[in-house]
Amino acid sequence: MFRKIALAGALLLASTTVAYAHEAGPSDPQIAHIAYTAGQLDVEAADQALMKSTNVEVRAFAETMKRDHMAVNEQALALLGRLQVTPENNPTSEALTKAAADQRQHLASLSGEAFDKAYMDNEVAFHRTVNEALSGTLIPNADNAELKALLERGLALFREHQAHAEQMAGHAH
Repeated sequence: MFRKIALAGALLLASTTVAYAHEAGPSDPQIAHIAYTAGQLDVEAADQALMKSTNVEVRAFAETMKRDHMAVNEQALALLGRLQVTPENNPTSEALTKAAADQRQHLASLSGEAFDKAYMDNEVAFHRTVNEALSGTLIPNADNAELKALLERGLALFREHQAHAEQMAGHAH
């Protein structure tokens, strides 16, 4: 079931970013909303892992995800405030939110090693999807130089997250 949910989320994000490619691309307010939403969803996933997991390594990973994604989102909100830009909801943000809600519900039904494995597998899939969206759609379409720079710094950090998640999940890089 996990793979279906992760795949559905990835396909929704990919199809939305492809749709933008045929148009002018997402606007900066939409990009900001997508990036913030992705970060917030990983904070929520980390909170769930911290509530359910007793594995020291999984808990440490979740704490890192929570800390790093909260920090990037705080920087994003500060930048948007300075630029007086209001994030704009869009189909990509909605698709990410729906896929994450489905995954949280699935993870809620698991415990112990099954939960830990499913959480780490989801972190691999989630970071792959978000990193591909950042590098392929969001960064290239960002008009504001400060927003683009923040997204690029986030991408570098989130690539580290993906590599760490892949290592913990036993996936090849």
